[in-house]
Amino acid sequence: QVQLVESGGGLVQPGGSLRLSCAASGSIFSINAMGWYRQAPGKQRGLVAVIYSGGSKNYADSVKGRFTISRDNAKNTVYLQMNRLKPEDTAVYYCKVVTGTGGYWGQGTQVTVSS
Repeated sequence: QVQLVESGGGLVQPGGSLRLSCAASGSIFSINAMGWYRQAPGKQRGLVAVIYSGGSKNYADSVKGRFTISRDNAKNTVYLQMNRLKPEDTAVYYCKVVTGTGGYWGQGTQVTVSS
C-alpha cells in the first residue's frame, strides 16, 4: 500500500504563487509517474501536470508557462510550483502516483485564488 500526504494549498490573490507538495510512503518499489490533477466545483477532475520516471513532463495547456512540476526521487516527493495564479485555477488539487502495483491518490488540497 502507498500513502500520499499533500500540503501547500490555501488562499492566494490573483497573480500570486503557491507551492504544493506530495510525499509518498509505504510499499514503494518503483514510481512510474507522479502528477497533479484538479477538480473545480461542478467540473470533472483533469490533469494539471505529470512527470515520468525518465524526467519527461506534460502540462495542461491552461497552465503551461505558469506551473512547474518537479520531483525529489530521494524523498519520493512531487512538487507543483504555481505562479501567476488566476481565479480559474481555484480547485481541489489531487496528487496521483503510479507505481508497478497501481495508481494512488492523495486526499486533495484546496487552492483558492481570490481577491
